[in-house]
Amino acid sequence: MGSILKENLRHDIQLYLRKQTNVGADKDKLPSRVSIDLHGHLKPVNAVQWSTNHAHLLASAGMDGTVYIWSVWSEQHKKARAFTYHKAAVKDVRWSPLGHLVLSCGYDSCSRLVDIEKGTESQVFTEDQAVTAIKFHPHNPNLFISGGSKGFLKLWDIRTGNVVHEYVKRLGPILDVEFMVDGKQFISSSDVSKSNLSENSLIVWDISREVPLSNQVYVEAYTCPCVRCHPFEPSFIAQSNGNYIAIFSTKHPFRLDKYKRYESHQVSGFPIKCGFNADGEILASGSSDGSIYFYHVKSSNIMKKIKVYTQPCIDVDFHPLIPNVIACCSWDGKVSVIE
Repeated sequence: MGSILKENLRHDIQLYLRKQTNVGADKDKLPSRVSIDLHGHLKPVNAVQWSTNHAHLLASAGMDGTVYIWSVWSEQHKKARAFTYHKAAVKDVRWSPLGHLVLSCGYDSCSRLVDIEKGTESQVFTEDQAVTAIKFHPHNPNLFISGGSKGFLKLWDIRTGNVVHEYVKRLGPILDVEFMVDGKQFISSSDVSKSNLSENSLIVWDISREVPLSNQVYVEAYTCPCVRCHPFEPSFIAQSNGNYIAIFSTKHPFRLDKYKRYESHQVSGFPIKCGFNADGEILASGSSDGSIYFYHVKSSNIMKKIKVYTQPCIDVDFHPLIPNVIACCSWDGKVSVIE
């Protein structure tokens, strides 16, 4: 195992990370080639996320039940930590805004908080459902939301280990959750394929009042495996199994943009995710054809396509500081960094 410290890093990366701001020098460049392959997972990888506090570290979560912390640019050992606390497949992983904590969830019906510096599990949040999606509150690092296989949504406080709010509506399995930028509302995406209630696939919730603000946001008969809010614009996007990314307003009644969408990639029933870069000008999406597709946010035009894998590319995450770097993962257990 390697170290989580910023030692033995590539020289150019050390310079970027010292500046600690989104570097403008290569701002207009897109990632172009796979520079690093990270080997460890033995089954599909469901999620990758860069740390914003320790920007040389990347977390990944896999169906093999393992969470890895990678020191991506280390000249020696890139695998900094391997956590096997989960007793079943891990579905999602998120860095705490506090920096040294990683939260993961999975099919063992738990969300687990791990201190990466000590290498110890600090808290377990147990439910009576497989936990399939988690997100930290954007303004309060002590709160996170979880959603699971029975359609239950819960807001947890890590200081007490208790549920603060529950969001109850007869939903299918939760596919994703996303806080609005102001932190007062969140969006849930659920699997409606077994019911006729397609209007429940995307719901915007009032966090404190525990009520849905609108449940007829998206009435197409497709599930949406990923929801992301734009970092600055009053809009959010949903990856649709109709092989496109739909755009919605974050203002009530959360209308679908009928004139613009992002389409070229394929979803094909896989849990394909997407995400914005730090300045919100570029959108990247995984694809079932093993490629990453880059879209210009304002025009919705495709800017670039990079073939990365032979199996589906599941998740993508732009680096928070270095604009032309993106991490991704695949259905056959690979984690890669493209520069």
